[in-house]
Amino acid sequence: MKKSNSEEPCTPQLHRSSIQFLSCSCAQGRRGILKGLGSIGALSLGGNIGVGLGLGLNQAQVQAQDKYSTPSNSHYRIDTHHHFYPPEYQKAWLDYEDKRNIPHFTRQVAWTVEGALADMNTANVKKAMLSMASTPGVWFDLPTPEINKMVKSCNDYAAQMIKNYPGRFGLFATLTMVDVKSTLEEIAYAFDVLKAEGVGLQTNYGDKWAGHSDFAPIYEELNRRKALVYFHPLVASCCGKLNTGTFPAVLEAPHDTSRAVVNLLLAGAFVKYKNIRWLFSHAGGTIPMLAGRINYFHGNAKNINDFAPAGIEAELRKLFYDTANATHPASMSALLKLVPPTQVVYGSDYPYLPMDTQVRSLNELGLGGEVLEMIEHKNAELLLRG
Repeated sequence: MKKSNSEEPCTPQLHRSSIQFLSCSCAQGRRGILKGLGSIGALSLGGNIGVGLGLGLNQAQVQAQDKYSTPSNSHYRIDTHHHFYPPEYQKAWLDYEDKRNIPHFTRQVAWTVEGALADMNTANVKKAMLSMASTPGVWFDLPTPEINKMVKSCNDYAAQMIKNYPGRFGLFATLTMVDVKSTLEEIAYAFDVLKAEGVGLQTNYGDKWAGHSDFAPIYEELNRRKALVYFHPLVASCCGKLNTGTFPAVLEAPHDTSRAVVNLLLAGAFVKYKNIRWLFSHAGGTIPMLAGRINYFHGNAKNINDFAPAGIEAELRKLFYDTANATHPASMSALLKLVPPTQVVYGSDYPYLPMDTQVRSLNELGLGGEVLEMIEHKNAELLLRG
């Protein structure tokens, strides 16, 4: 297996190097694992099920979970931007890179459940919301049935992590998205059986950005369920090979979050689907810096009442934003000028950044104890509660 060329703590938090990222997702098999068990509550701790899902747990390990127990003091954190790697999904990603001579990111390759828990304890993270990182290709360029298998496997793997370590993990369930029927089925399974706290989407799927009309039935169902919808960026196929002299993750990933937000805004999604709670990665990408520009060009549109009846900035202030790789004073200053601190939640971008990187940065901003507590856990608790 190839190793990454660099591993500095400040490596762009994302998803490494020179990929034309297109879409997201997961590994394989799942309802077969659950068949006959009825619900996730029937899954056994450790033993055969845990090993079958690649968690590597046995009874001795389950009994020795004290070192992974929840932090006990009151000054804790909830991590809303925390990636995980089911074995088959990890293999698909690394195989994709091998075929294209793309260096692996060593912290991703080295990821384990036990390592994540140990790092959570070091950073005093009480709970981490599991979500898929950006992946290359439209779900590795697989046909829809194989995409569905990846999605199902990943969500079940996360559910088993939640079962094995009560209180330590939650789930932003990944969805197929490229097929409406199977996506609606997965939404029902994720919420009704796995009891996911929300869903995790990519900013684009095959260059259909988040507000595309094809996704309307999916958003309608998520709106009906009053769902929490978390967005993670990836580099669109148009822009992965732009010769800018840096990784696509440095510029194109945050810009794609902005594309998604503006696309949803102008499509009227924030108005049509009022019950959805929208959460965006990396302080909204470049949205805090571009809010005035967006308002200048679209604030007087003839159809403004269709997509921003109270004004564009009012719509942007309704959204939630995480702090992942956005805790530089300039980034946080721009974000907190746009939105109140009630709309900001802690995110680490683990494992691409060491988990406590954002913790140290947040504590150096001089935000004050009350605001810091809101960002580190109180806002997330309210958001996850619905």
